Amino acid sequence: MRLFILLCSFLLIPTFALAEEHGGGGEGGGEGKVAAGPTYLEVAPKFVVNLTEPKRYLSINVQLLIDGFQAEMAIKKHMPAIKHELIMLFSDRSLDSLQTMEQREALRQQTIEIIHKTIDKAEGVEESEEEAAATTDPHKKNKPKDYSHLPSGGFKDAFFTEFLLQ
Repeated sequence: MRLFILLCSFLLIPTFALAEEHGGGGEGGGEGKVAAGPTYLEVAPKFVVNLTEPKRYLSINVQLLIDGFQAEMAIKKHMPAIKHELIMLFSDRSLDSLQTMEQREALRQQTIEIIHKTIDKAEGVEESEEEAAATTDPHKKNKPKDYSHLPSGGFKDAFFTEFLLQ
């Protein structure tokens, strides 16, 4: 009986090793593996910026929805530039301009636009004059810009997971 159990265990060991190698089972072995599908990346630490009024500040935590390893690497590579641009965007606000849900959603859309532009600029892709005119022309409908062909194409969305005004 011992021999039978020993023989079965030798036959099953390669199966467990193969399952571990391909991501099935196993505990915590996620290091070095690329997750399939969209993932979230926290921009840490959270932003705490002064507003235009004295003694008022905004504390905001931003999470980025990214799809693909290349996008994740581009965002991590250019994180200092992204953080700089977001600090400039957030600190140029008044308390009154962040009170309603519509104002906060507008800030979120501006955040998305800034991140796309920052990644593309850092990767050497400049916005063409036609695209710049289209985004500033008030007569054109505001439809989302297609970034899929640009280096920032894997960045999909930004979410405010903490938003505190004081």
